[in-house]
Amino acid sequence: MALLETPEIGATTTATTTIRGEIRRRTSVKADAGIGDELFDSSSSSKTNSFEDGESSNNGFNENGDEQIGAGDQTKEEVKGNGEDIDQGGVKKGGETSVVHYAYRPSSPAHRRIKESPLSSDAIFKQSHAGLFNLCIVVLVAVNGRLIIENLMKYGLLINSNFWFSSRSLRDWPLLMCCLTLPVFPLAAYIVEKLAWQKRLSDPVVITFHVTITTTAILYPVFMILRFDSVVLSGVSLMLCACINWLKLVSFMHTNYDMRSIVKSNDKGEAETTSSNMEYFYNVNLTSLIYFMVAPTLCYQISYPRTAFIRKGWVLRQMIKLVIFTGFMGFIIEQYINPIVKNSRHPLKGDILYAIERILKLSVPNLYVWLCMFYCFFHLWLNILAELLRFGDREFYKDWWNAQTVEEYWRLWNMPVHKWIVRHLYFPCLRNGIPKGAAILVAFFMSAVFHELCIAVPCHIFKFWAFIGIMFQVPLVILTNYLQRKFQNSMVGNIIFWCFFSILGQPMCVLLYYHDVMNQKVKSR
Repeated sequence: MALLETPEIGATTTATTTIRGEIRRRTSVKADAGIGDELFDSSSSSKTNSFEDGESSNNGFNENGDEQIGAGDQTKEEVKGNGEDIDQGGVKKGGETSVVHYAYRPSSPAHRRIKESPLSSDAIFKQSHAGLFNLCIVVLVAVNGRLIIENLMKYGLLINSNFWFSSRSLRDWPLLMCCLTLPVFPLAAYIVEKLAWQKRLSDPVVITFHVTITTTAILYPVFMILRFDSVVLSGVSLMLCACINWLKLVSFMHTNYDMRSIVKSNDKGEAETTSSNMEYFYNVNLTSLIYFMVAPTLCYQISYPRTAFIRKGWVLRQMIKLVIFTGFMGFIIEQYINPIVKNSRHPLKGDILYAIERILKLSVPNLYVWLCMFYCFFHLWLNILAELLRFGDREFYKDWWNAQTVEEYWRLWNMPVHKWIVRHLYFPCLRNGIPKGAAILVAFFMSAVFHELCIAVPCHIFKFWAFIGIMFQVPLVILTNYLQRKFQNSMVGNIIFWCFFSILGQPMCVLLYYHDVMNQKVKSR
């Protein structure tokens, strides 16, 4: 690269003008990246043209304060008779000469603005972290690859179906029959509501019937699981179906009770209806109830937003993903979690450091299983069900992974349950004069009861670890809210959430329950 020589003062301008005209017409500038802050092409920008037209450059800067930069060595201009120019320092390729016109002078300032380091607290979120994200992926693959090789060398391939489907699974047909008879309870609730709308039953009688139906709907599966000593997976599946059935029944009963109250108030002229169409309140039929019982929602209403058609190809792709991730989840349980639990003592019996080491070792595979479970159920399965039923509202979860407090997590990760609690538990408590804090405590208490039912009953272990774990969320909510207000930093709150949730909470719960389950399986053999 070459630097053009400035004409002497007093020299004629004809040759200079000819040279500059030829340069504008024939040359292309290839700037050396890495020299200076900005590079300018000879054929572009008004900055270059202004310099070529005779405007002066003061101390290496143009009128906008940008540095005028170029290449190093000085060359001489030789003018031929036909007006063509030859840049002795340029490189000719195909009749064109590559020239850089401006120089990054030694006297040019290198520091012109106040700037923060990219990783400082004020600038960290203004930068792209794609490279660090790629590094995390590489490290994650490397670390987990080493763990896979180490596990295979130590235990071999441990995949078998005994945990999921053993010879005892063939004896679980009573649980299957119990699951198939669960629709009897919604049918009974519908008959009670039909009689209530026809004013053949008074409200106290209707409430009594509904309490009986919902109580039986949850105790009947519990009795069947305990009576027939089922395997864990069959019991968990039945209890989940029973709990979903119970929540839907409560929503159906509560919604119809509220609609009847609105109709009665309007008949007496005490209140104005919230719907412009009064027939909406009377359109309670069996079809709407059947759709509600199979729809991916826990909140009953007469109609739902619907999509125009079913995407069959999309459903097939999601089903394939569901099979793949379910198999991956089973592989992690059999190959990693089972050996860790079998080789562990009870976390509450023994050395505290040993228990912490076991919990930390279990936290990584447990987190993978939990993420797979979330993806399979909340994203794949609920979306498949919604697509087949053309159910429009598919906000089954929000960005819970960005939660800054435990309270925010519970409001984001399971939207069907959150909407149910807000609609049928939290606001009814507030309307009845219960303080906000007590209403939140009631919500956590109900959640703790159902978590205990879904875990303790199938495992046949009634030590209330799940109940205590959910109720322990209440002081964690207070603590994380305080820490969030103290630090006022979203990153700090999110890190604290992940530590409490994935590193300490779930692995401890797995060790407490799963350890006893594995011991029971060993004793039964």
